[in-house]
Amino acid sequence: MPIRHPLQHSLKPSRAAAPACSLGLLLLAAGPLVAPSKGTEVDQSLEHVVAAASRSDADELYAITPERRALLNTIRYAEGTWKQGHEGYRTLYGGGRFSSLAKHPEVVVVKRYTSAAAGAYQFLPGTWKEAATKLSLRSFKPRNQDQAALYLIDRRGVLDQVDRSGLTRNVMAVLSKEWASFPSHNGLSAYGQPVKKATELANFYENNLKQLKRSRWAQA
Repeated sequence: MPIRHPLQHSLKPSRAAAPACSLGLLLLAAGPLVAPSKGTEVDQSLEHVVAAASRSDADELYAITPERRALLNTIRYAEGTWKQGHEGYRTLYGGGRFSSLAKHPEVVVVKRYTSAAAGAYQFLPGTWKEAATKLSLRSFKPRNQDQAALYLIDRRGVLDQVDRSGLTRNVMAVLSKEWASFPSHNGLSAYGQPVKKATELANFYENNLKQLKRSRWAQA
């Protein structure tokens, strides 16, 4: 379920190659990250990243590899927006829909929890605003939601781990601070909210990755 009280934080991304529950908002301070870029590793400063992102919101800062897409799909599965398909990108907390993707809808929904979380990855307004500002994302369209989610994963320092080893228990535990539906090391939500089991998420990730790779091979 959506976390009710977001914390203020600063973000510093790295450049990389390349349904409705919650989005945790505790982002840790860290230095520049090193992430793969088209098979090589590069060390990018914040200035380089923001400059690259500011060219156009059609430009992709983070490439979408099968491993990264499988992780994004797993987050959607955990957050409750996966079964809605493409409509998951228009999903409010609680399962309602919003129409315009011009910006984050900022609609407060009162159910078991009170939250303005929205989109495929259930971004709270503050989290979306900060990610969108840093990446110069000019709309809430699906591609930009994907980029913002990868940005938060990268900011947590585990995007390279996913690239190398997939969705491990350690990656889940780190991301549990970002998405309350992910289990921490003790198997519980970092925010005392409903959580998916690690084995369930690992199985979903592996099965989805196999499907993505088969599809990619078939189209080659």
